[in-house]
Amino acid sequence: MPPPTDAEPALRLADVRHRFRSGPRDVAALAGVSATAMRGTVTGLIGPDGAGKTTLMRLVAGLLRLQSGRVEVLGIDVGRDPLAVQARLGYMPQRFGLYEDLTVQENLDLYADLQDVPPAERRARYAQLLPLTGLGPFTKRLAGRLSGGMKQKLGLACTLLHPPEFLLLDEPTVGVDPVSRRELWRIIEHLTRESRTTVLFSTAYLDEAERCDQVILIHEGRLLGAGTPAAFTAEIAGRSFLASAGLGRRELQARLSAAPGILDAVIQGDRVRIVTASTGTAASADWSRAAPGLSLTPTPPRFEDSFVAKLRGIARANEPPLPPASPTATPVATAPPPPVTTGSTPGGTPEEPVIVVEHLTRRFGPFVAVRDVSFAVGRGEIFGLLGANGAGKSTTFRMLCGLLPASAGRLRVAGFDLRTAAATARARIGYMAQRFSLYADLSVRQNLRFFSSAYRLSGARQIARIDWAVGEFDLAAVLDATARDLALGYKQRLALACALMHEPQILFLDEPTSGVDPLARREFWRRINALAESGVTVLVTTHFMEEAEYCDRLIIMASGRVLADGTPASIKASARRDDRPDPTLEDAFIAMIDAAGTEVAA
Repeated sequence: MPPPTDAEPALRLADVRHRFRSGPRDVAALAGVSATAMRGTVTGLIGPDGAGKTTLMRLVAGLLRLQSGRVEVLGIDVGRDPLAVQARLGYMPQRFGLYEDLTVQENLDLYADLQDVPPAERRARYAQLLPLTGLGPFTKRLAGRLSGGMKQKLGLACTLLHPPEFLLLDEPTVGVDPVSRRELWRIIEHLTRESRTTVLFSTAYLDEAERCDQVILIHEGRLLGAGTPAAFTAEIAGRSFLASAGLGRRELQARLSAAPGILDAVIQGDRVRIVTASTGTAASADWSRAAPGLSLTPTPPRFEDSFVAKLRGIARANEPPLPPASPTATPVATAPPPPVTTGSTPGGTPEEPVIVVEHLTRRFGPFVAVRDVSFAVGRGEIFGLLGANGAGKSTTFRMLCGLLPASAGRLRVAGFDLRTAAATARARIGYMAQRFSLYADLSVRQNLRFFSSAYRLSGARQIARIDWAVGEFDLAAVLDATARDLALGYKQRLALACALMHEPQILFLDEPTSGVDPLARREFWRRINALAESGVTVLVTTHFMEEAEYCDRLIIMASGRVLADGTPASIKASARRDDRPDPTLEDAFIAMIDAAGTEVAA
């Protein structure tokens, strides 16, 4: 069979269907997906958690037996000859298997052995990949000591040791900072430009989807559409606005989210970005009743606006119709949704910071992970710690939670000095770890019981708090499912419920939305905003710059030091230039890292 030309699709999907069992349930992971991807292009595979993206990736790679339909890769029927396809493609799954006790070079050598790369060809291949990934200076470093971004680049280098014609990347940028994501995209663009490699790229970051040549959008195993990002964005022209009113931005977002005719409302700077159900502002009178003094400014649509609008439109179409209104009923102004509260009465006053960090330093032998960091956080404030991978954010978090002693400096949390009263302070803290500290083999019900007991809840109070968590986080349908089998969005809900079980005054969130789709992120931040409005203080680390806009203040760290401290608006203003009059927070972040001359190997 002659090799396919650039004019032929490198990937053909024809009515692909796949089912599997999850406990007692029969799940349709894919339900008749048909699409193509052209040779030498980057195709984004987009969809919310549980959409079927990873299942589709594994079918394309020949790692799952095709149940129904047809998958062709480079002209080869994957169902008939999966080994022939695997010889010509590379696959980097979400959890690429690096050996953390081996060095970078030893990992490369091991994967070269596994891929049967001839010894005579290895030196030349290493000479290409090490400069391309920026790993040249780190060949003797243990993989376990690499930052998250460097691990992703090492995983990609191992995948590319045998040059693939077709490359599958399953969410390769999850958990890495913007600088790291930029570097990974440079590698991908180099591959498609120089080697004509075809890339199928799944991602939870929708700004990355806009960098793809085309996207395949799936939801609940069904194809919602395929085409260029620009074509999807054009579908909602005239439906995106920036809203302002005489309200705080969190309250304005909550009110507009509940208003009729608005499909999406997210905080963007000092305003709220909305996406409407139809062109124009026909329902603006309803919106003004919800938010007096409302002002709307048209803004260009984004791919993310289109994605969320499609999924919200489907969700609303599936909702049961409301009963007809009584002809004598009086219209009621739209009210914001009730706040999500923990029931606690946070300590401290608006004038007295509930977290005080002064000249904080942490050393690991000769290595200084955190160097002379100072900041203070007030009651009910959302405070962000941003930084490149390895900047010291998680180390700072662990010290603030009393899990790691400081080498130097002063730490006060909820009015207690962590050097002398760490246990007392911890009783007032809720902590949601970066990798969701759930017990994978326990059910949702058992996790809730365990964490409530760990927080010393018992009797009627324990039962009441578990009932609160089940109702507040809509966990009733999955109570008997094991945590391991939950979709990522449900894992996130359960982890947050466990962190709030004891009604903490302060909530620590360490990259809580890493890898979570945009709809789950929006639901998560709705809850966090409501907690802050009720007086709970929130500290959060994130690599997703747009959600950092939810912070009242933030600091940007690199190599253990603070580069910037201020509101999102002030930090963006500091990056404004003639050629960049309206920088995003990501623009500002990258500019500061670059200006500091920080060595960030993504």
